[in-house]
Amino acid sequence: MKHILSVSLGSSKRDHAFETEFMGESFRIERIGTDGDFAKAISLIEENDGKVDAFGMGGIDLYVYIAGKRYTIKDAKRLVAAAKKTPIVDGSGLKNTLERKCILEIQEKGIVDLRGKNVLMVCAVDRFGMAEAFEQVGARLTLGDFIYTVGIPLPLHSLKTLRIVGSIAAPFVVRLPFDKIYPTGDKQNDIIPKHSKYYYKADVLAGDFNYIRRYLPERLSGQIVITNTTTRDDMKLLKERGISKVITTTPDMGGRSFGTNVIEALMVTLMKKPLDQIAPEDYYAMLRELDLKPGVVDLERFDA
Repeated sequence: MKHILSVSLGSSKRDHAFETEFMGESFRIERIGTDGDFAKAISLIEENDGKVDAFGMGGIDLYVYIAGKRYTIKDAKRLVAAAKKTPIVDGSGLKNTLERKCILEIQEKGIVDLRGKNVLMVCAVDRFGMAEAFEQVGARLTLGDFIYTVGIPLPLHSLKTLRIVGSIAAPFVVRLPFDKIYPTGDKQNDIIPKHSKYYYKADVLAGDFNYIRRYLPERLSGQIVITNTTTRDDMKLLKERGISKVITTTPDMGGRSFGTNVIEALMVTLMKKPLDQIAPEDYYAMLRELDLKPGVVDLERFDA
């Protein structure tokens, strides 16, 4: 049985494990949160290096992509360096493929008509492919990268502007301690409504769930959430706050959706190719073969 282990800087309260089968192979997929403890995360990777088939790196990105240019997050290098034998991925290889495909499919399959919809991406630089797909299908974007990531009340409304401003800021931001730009550990359990007017104006809230959740207002009015990793408790919270529908870019697996780092680790294991030889075309081919579909949950019918 193949073993995928996601080591996350996120909360241990979101831990999960299950067994399944993909393309005739049996897999055990496991997520272990370290509550923001880098030393514990490194230790877990070192202890399991060479024993599991692939690592997912959760709660942190190794790279941020802006307009085709890759920026490496300094703190993430520490985790990657701990894996000497087993491949380790952060999900960035899929964010430009799976998530882009998901948005296009939502439009093409009539799941939600995104044309003209007001879409708030709390942070777009970590999901640039998703943001480009929203723009491609005709959604109206509000990009909250400066508002919610670095605390500057500057909403952006075009990817062209984000490309320009982001390329200037990114070299400095990726050198900051990661917990200054992204909630880790117990901070992921905190909800601190901030600049809520952008949430109220949105028809769709999109992007990383921990960002969306962290600034979630007390009450919304039927907005749709398009995101990645969600648990049953997350669904309950979103229903209580007035969200009408949740669409996850990764499918339900054993009662929850996993992050892109887990799906990428799964694919890397199936491809049996060195990481540096895997191209976007390989991910697209694997997506077609696996036929992964977005997860869609109508919260009006969700039994909390």
